[in-house]
Amino acid sequence: MPDLKERWFVLAKRADFAAIGKKFGIDPVTARIIRNREIIKEEEIEKYIKPDLADLYSPHLLKDMDRLIEILLEKIRLKKSIRIIGDYDIDGVQSTYILLKGITRAGGNATAAIPDRMKDGYGINEDLIRRAKADGADTMITCDNGIAAIDAIAYAKDLGMTVLVTDHHDIPYIEEQGARTYLKSRADAIVNPKQKECKYPFTGICGAVVAWKVIQALYERLEIPAEEAMEFLENAAFATVCDVMDLTDENRIIVKFGLEKMRHTKNPGLSALMCQKGVDRARLSAYHFGFVLGPCINASGRLDTASRSLKLMLSENEKDAAVLAAELSDLNEERKQMTEEGLKEAQEMILERRLYRQDVMVVYLPKLHESLAGIVAGRIREQYHHPVFVLTDSGEGIKGSGRSIERYSMYEELCKCQDLFLKFGGHPMAAGLTLLEGKLEEFERRLNENAELNEEDFIPKIHIDVPMPLSYVTQPLIEEFKMLEPFGKGNEKPVFADKNIRVKEKRVVGKNKSVAKLTLEDANGFCYPGVYFGDVLGFMEFLEEKDVISIVYYPNINSYMGKEEIEFVISAYC
Repeated sequence: MPDLKERWFVLAKRADFAAIGKKFGIDPVTARIIRNREIIKEEEIEKYIKPDLADLYSPHLLKDMDRLIEILLEKIRLKKSIRIIGDYDIDGVQSTYILLKGITRAGGNATAAIPDRMKDGYGINEDLIRRAKADGADTMITCDNGIAAIDAIAYAKDLGMTVLVTDHHDIPYIEEQGARTYLKSRADAIVNPKQKECKYPFTGICGAVVAWKVIQALYERLEIPAEEAMEFLENAAFATVCDVMDLTDENRIIVKFGLEKMRHTKNPGLSALMCQKGVDRARLSAYHFGFVLGPCINASGRLDTASRSLKLMLSENEKDAAVLAAELSDLNEERKQMTEEGLKEAQEMILERRLYRQDVMVVYLPKLHESLAGIVAGRIREQYHHPVFVLTDSGEGIKGSGRSIERYSMYEELCKCQDLFLKFGGHPMAAGLTLLEGKLEEFERRLNENAELNEEDFIPKIHIDVPMPLSYVTQPLIEEFKMLEPFGKGNEKPVFADKNIRVKEKRVVGKNKSVAKLTLEDANGFCYPGVYFGDVLGFMEFLEEKDVISIVYYPNINSYMGKEEIEFVISAYC
């Protein structure tokens, strides 16, 4: 087994933090964190500290947006039947909801279909097209999919249908002798910020944001109040976090204000889900999107059908919404149990085959539910810090998902061996694929032959924003850190560290003995409450051998029985 103990690095980016702090009325520590996020110019700092919805980009900057709106308006005017084709994850469900509600509000005759993960697979396909045609659909509009559906869209066009694509995934290409040829379908309009000719200033938006931009532009043309389009801000924010988009630029504004909107949501489905999961609306954060509410929406697409999640979003009364929210919560609990069983099997296989010695791990679990492959891959990636593909048997053959590390662009690596796939797609950090029959061993071999990774790439790295003594932390400073939120990918929670810390008292608490409560003493003899979540047993064994430790931490304000105190949450130690 490799030693995966992480390496700590202090971010040593320079600036006059005292001057920045004085100018903007913030602590020099906060100024340093902002500089570490590559926010340097004064106008950038101002926008970061005081984000404004007015800074969102115009939907008309997206290539083909005006063309798509003209076509859509004509279809609405002629009362043509419009079929929306979404996807079974959170981004796909929220995209579908936005387009369905928005086009209907605009007077369109719209219906929606979300692919069944098991029967249909990802995105638009010939069967979905045939069904839409049989139902009398004249026009199809995709959301969170479609950019790579070259053959399926050609089929729809041959049937005489109008096809509109809204998507955010990478543009497919063929690479020959080092030269890339990007592929384009016969769709009547394609709105995707990643198109080379697109002038949109920020390419990192998710499918739901693209769909929202479509509705903004549609409402504008029909002179529907812009405030009505803003009702979808919470959906765009939800999808942005759950599709793991970088919380930078426009995304940070969307999520910051989307969270505030969802705290006062008028959507019965979202209200019921928050109630079901015991989420305090006043404390709703990006964490709740990604790890509490989001998994429930995703669970229906994994173990049942994502149509149930869409039905929740479309619920018009509290009673129906409560029933659906409970069902989704139960499905997610079932998903958790199945995931743990799959993870255990994967870990046993990795040790047995010593897969951790490979640059790219390929774990074949034929009995794993195919919808859980990506989750299991993510958990293995966290444990071993290697790119990981988890594959399983499906109706189409061997199918699976991958999760990557920063130095390995999963989508680009799949493009190098695309002759092995029935279909594939994804991002640098995640991808999905269906292998051609008999290609499993060759897939594993070629991935590892092509990988240009070294041992350093497999060592987790902790980047410390500020080495900060525990004694420096005050309650006002912790409150000030809230201006840096929302935290997530691309705008991570700040990381602090201190050394020469003694653990004076320690005890294990919690239903599953998964929390360590501590009393920490600094070099000056001052004591502070601390807490550690994680491998508590390993942590306790480490403390038996060490008198003085260094810690990576984040300070919280812990409220209990009307009393507030600063508590230091330890995330790493040595």
